[in-house]
Amino acid sequence: MQTSSTVTRRHLSAALALGSVAVLMVGLQPLLLGELLAQDHVSLEGVGLVAMGEIVALGLGVVLGDLLRSMFNLRLLTVIAILCAAGMDLVTATVSGDGPLTAARALAGLAEGLLLWGAVSLIVQGPAPDRVAGVFMVIQTLAQALMAAALAYLILPDRSVHAGFVFLGMLTASSVLFVAWLPGRLPQQPDRQPETTGFKWNLKQVLLLMLVFMQLSAVGGLWAYLEPLGIHAGLGAHAAQLLVSAMLFMQVLGGCLGILLVRRVPDYSMLAIAAFLLAGIALGMYITADQGINVFLGLCALFALIYLMLTPFQVRIALQIDPSGRIAGLIPGMQLLGCAFGPLLASQWVSGDNAQPVLLVSVWMSVTALYLIALLHRRAVDRRVGVVGGV
Repeated sequence: MQTSSTVTRRHLSAALALGSVAVLMVGLQPLLLGELLAQDHVSLEGVGLVAMGEIVALGLGVVLGDLLRSMFNLRLLTVIAILCAAGMDLVTATVSGDGPLTAARALAGLAEGLLLWGAVSLIVQGPAPDRVAGVFMVIQTLAQALMAAALAYLILPDRSVHAGFVFLGMLTASSVLFVAWLPGRLPQQPDRQPETTGFKWNLKQVLLLMLVFMQLSAVGGLWAYLEPLGIHAGLGAHAAQLLVSAMLFMQVLGGCLGILLVRRVPDYSMLAIAAFLLAGIALGMYITADQGINVFLGLCALFALIYLMLTPFQVRIALQIDPSGRIAGLIPGMQLLGCAFGPLLASQWVSGDNAQPVLLVSVWMSVTALYLIALLHRRAVDRRVGVVGGV
């Protein structure tokens, strides 16, 4: 979907950089929260609360940004978000305990969500938003992998986990330099007339956001329990950790593949195939749990490949439904909320050290997503038929 736009390459460069900073902690949670647990700053139960609190707040921050879009200058809102996020990183480095850490990371997540909203809003209003959304997913994953490597090899071994959060806060604060490349306000789409700027919800928009939420819930539920699932399949603890790292790079490959395919494969067909494959992968892991490591590793590779392929197609459908880009701007928030809801729901079925029921929960959510795709596609076809009939 190529449209003319007042969003420049400089705007997009700033958006990609700021958006990647906004979601850094999402990829670093296993590392930093694991160190907090190892150094007795948080309990085992508290790790889940802290992680979920930040991701939920991040999603809500994206929604909050959409509500504040007409009240604040984009640059001002971005500076406030950067300073608040960096400040809460420094606060995290000075507190201990489940409650204080959950509060600190939830406030950080809210600020990170505002930062992410501004970045995504520019991306979806720029040229080739579907492809740029895929590029964004690739860049943010690479940034998370590089940051994780820096923490694991340069900072955490010789210092406490607090140094990790100080480093994260300094990196976040330094991103304020990119604010100068942002426009003062979000540009209006060329096809939006002043008298029609009022936004109205409809069923297709709600169905799409539900679909995004459910697909990422299926992904998040499986991803959160990947390490215990790997150990159950026969991997050692260290090998299971290395698997997570390897899958991050596989996700980058999947994101690149999504960028290449988004203009060549029908949108709804791709999302339906992805939902079907995700259900099949989770079911395959459940059925073949005792049939060796190689089968499990193959399914993990396919899972990681599909994960980042989804976003460009979700954004493309959102722009078809709402050319203003407002619904597309909400997609990251729904993705994050889904990533938090999936593990929360899956955790209700975990018994002791047995994480296998998580796979069946992921299957159910993928099948539900497949049903939502069918509903959304039928409404899109009905609309096209109605337009042709009217002509």
